[in-house]
Amino acid sequence: MRLFTIASAALVLCGIACLSQAQPAGNQWPKSLTLGTASPGGVYYVYGEAVAQLLTEKLGIPVNALPTQGPVHNVKLVDSGGAQLGLITMGVGLQGWTGEGEWTAGKPFQNMRALFPMYDTTFQFVALRRSGITTVAQFDKRSVGVGPRAGTGGTYVPAILKAVGVTAQIGNGSFADMGKDLLGGRYDAMVMTGGVPFPALIEAEAQEPITFVSLTPQESEAVRKALPELTISEIEKGTYSSLDKTYSTLGVYNFAIGRADLPDDLVYQLVKAVFDNQARLIKAHATAKETLAKNVVKNTFMPFHPGAVRYYREVGVAIPDTLASAK
Repeated sequence: MRLFTIASAALVLCGIACLSQAQPAGNQWPKSLTLGTASPGGVYYVYGEAVAQLLTEKLGIPVNALPTQGPVHNVKLVDSGGAQLGLITMGVGLQGWTGEGEWTAGKPFQNMRALFPMYDTTFQFVALRRSGITTVAQFDKRSVGVGPRAGTGGTYVPAILKAVGVTAQIGNGSFADMGKDLLGGRYDAMVMTGGVPFPALIEAEAQEPITFVSLTPQESEAVRKALPELTISEIEKGTYSSLDKTYSTLGVYNFAIGRADLPDDLVYQLVKAVFDNQARLIKAHATAKETLAKNVVKNTFMPFHPGAVRYYREVGVAIPDTLASAK
């Protein structure tokens, strides 16, 4: 019993010591943090779970990954205080920051600050090979699953299809369910929006061959004229078993955001923990190989949190004064 008591006391002292390394004396850190992710079956969910587990360990406070409808939902949660952290695409972030997205109803959402770059989100247009669908034009008048209504796909895919003159019956739901619904015939095609490889798409193609459908150069030009925040993205052949050549599509970059009122030292330690432990995140999902400090340049409009600015400047990554926001 005495040995057990001594060992227990040692563990407690170690915990206190480890915690004090992350939390400076007299800090005003919150007792816990909530991180808005997305629906199960998508990359946000996997990536967010890994980040939350890492931060819980390194910051010494519980960081809870919350399943959500995706970027739009996360912007609203961070703005309202329903979550302190969130994962978003910068396209949705721009719509929220300016209040120009239809979902904003004209209200700017500016209680968020950029923390760290994540990876490129790609729009993966797919259909079952047996469907015979090989062009985006063939999505016209068909049922197309695009993921959660407030996610990147729910926000962007209708606008993308509109830009190329395609009218489809849009279906919303979790990505995990969409893959099953494609196999079951509820959807004629899907647009999986996220990092690669996409979990729900891997599960679907394990049962049936998939066709990756590309926009034509003319269609891509039309979409980028309507939605200039989108860029050309490529997925290497072999990423999926059904993909025997490089797949060219469109994409938009992802960032983690936090509330503007988070303590500076907390955000500094948070950002440092992510980059110091990138290899661990890569083990959770390959997209984290793009989680690099140099990719802060993918953010051109949203102020970085002062705690994040401190970290980047310490490691020699330039942050423009215009994005080095004071609270």
